[in-house]
Parts: sequence; C-alpha cells; structure tokens
Amino acid sequence: MDETYIKVKGAWKYLYRAVDRHGKTVDFLLTAKRDVAAAKRFFDKAMGGNGDPNKVAMDKSGANKAAMDAINAGRAVPILVRRVKYLNNIVEQDHRAIKRVTKPMLNFKSFRAAGSVLAGIELIHMIRKGQFVFDGTEAMSIAYQFSTLAGMVRSA
Repeated sequence: MDETYIKVKGAWKYLYRAVDRHGKTVDFLLTAKRDVAAAKRFFDKAMGGNGDPNKVAMDKSGANKAAMDAINAGRAVPILVRRVKYLNNIVEQDHRAIKRVTKPMLNFKSFRAAGSVLAGIELIHMIRKGQFVFDGTEAMSIAYQFSTLAGMVRSA
C-alpha cells in the first residue's frame, strides 16, 4: 500500500493504491487530503472489496499506520503491519504506469474529472496485467476489452 501525488487544479491530491505480492492491483482511491481519515477510508474500501489481508507493507507514513492501528483495534486477529522502506517496491514501481500516463496531462481541471480519468487509467492498467480474464478475452484487443468492461459496447 502506498500513495502518490496527482495534480488537480494546481494543487496536489493523493492517489492511494494497493498492490498484492504478484503485482496485481487490489484497489485505488483519490483523496484531497493525506490524513488518518483518508487512509482508513482507503483500507475499508480495499478490504471491503477484496477481503482482509494477513499483512500490509507500507512506508513510514504516520497517517497510514494510525489508520491500520484503528482498524486493528476492533479485530480479534490483527493485521500484521510491516513498515520497511524496501518492501514497498512493488507498488512504487506500479506507480510508474500511472505517472507515465498522467504526467503529459499536466493538470486535471476538477477533482471529479481526475477521479473518472484515473479510474479508466487503472482499468486499462489492470487489463494489461491480465486481471480481467473471461471467455474470449484472448481474441480481444485491450481497447475492446476496456470498452466492453466500461459498458461502451453493446452486444447486438
């Protein structure tokens, strides 16, 4: 789990992202602030959609640690939190793909537009990593898979 910065209306916003040990994207969330409430919202969203992890690797961010402590306070079996700089390399390298696409954009004009565009970028990135495998995807281009998942293509 880690966060990266995205510029919206000239101000930096935070894109929280989680990746599993195999490099597959677990979840992502764009927030205006980098605080305990935002980190807890991200963890709740990620764990709600993907189940509870056994352990979480994160950087030395105090807000992220405080959020995990709050989550662990109400649990019988706590989630192990590993705060070692070099354990986070998988997600740091995964940020590159997002930054490569967003950097030429220079700036998003609204928070809502940034959220929508980043969701599409994450979806394309997940398709490239092979996270959406269903019957017939091997014969489809990435663009066609994206438009099918996004609901743009209607079957005749």
